[in-house]
Amino acid sequence: MRGIMFGYIRVVDAINHRIGRIAMYGIFILMGILLWSSISKTFFVPSLWTLEMAQFVMVGYYILGGPYSIQLGSNVRMDLLYGEWSTRKKAWFDVFTALLLIFYLCVLLYGAVSSTAYSLGYWGTEPFSFFGGLITGSEEIGRMERASTAWRPYLWPIKAVMVTGLFLMLLQCTSELCKDVLRIKGETI
Repeated sequence: MRGIMFGYIRVVDAINHRIGRIAMYGIFILMGILLWSSISKTFFVPSLWTLEMAQFVMVGYYILGGPYSIQLGSNVRMDLLYGEWSTRKKAWFDVFTALLLIFYLCVLLYGAVSSTAYSLGYWGTEPFSFFGGLITGSEEIGRMERASTAWRPYLWPIKAVMVTGLFLMLLQCTSELCKDVLRIKGETI
C-alpha cells in the first residue's frame, strides 16, 4: 500500500506541476488581451470579444493553476494555532480538512460535468451517461449553448476547462491526503 501511495503521489504531482507551470503563462495572455482591449477602445473600434475572452483566460489560469498552488502549499491557511502544532498534529488536521475538500470538489465536479453536458445540448438528468453515449455513438450533440452577449461564443470549451481543472484539483487533494496519511505513519515525503 505504501508503494502505491508513493507512486500515486509522484504521478499526480508531476502532472499538476507541468500543467501548473504552463498555466502560469496564462497571465501574459490575459495581459495581452487587456492591452489590446485598451488600444482598440482608444484608437479603433472597440472589440466585442476582449472582455469575455479575458474572463475565459482568467478562469483557465485560476482553475488550472489551483492544483499546483495546493501542491506548493501556497494556499491561504490560518496560522494562529496551526503554526505551533507538531507535524503529526498538523497531518491529522490536514486529513480532516482534505476529506471535507474532496467531498466539496466531488459536488463541484458533478455540477461542472452537468453544466458541460447542458452546454452541449443535453437536457437529461444523467450527464455521465450522456458523455459515455457520446463515446459509444448512442448520443448526439444537440443545440450548443452560447453566451448571451454580442460576441456569442460557445460555452462548452470553458466548461470543459473547468471540468479538467476540478478533476486535477481532486487528484491533487487526494495526493495531499496520501501525504498526510504517510506523515501520520512517520514516513518522510
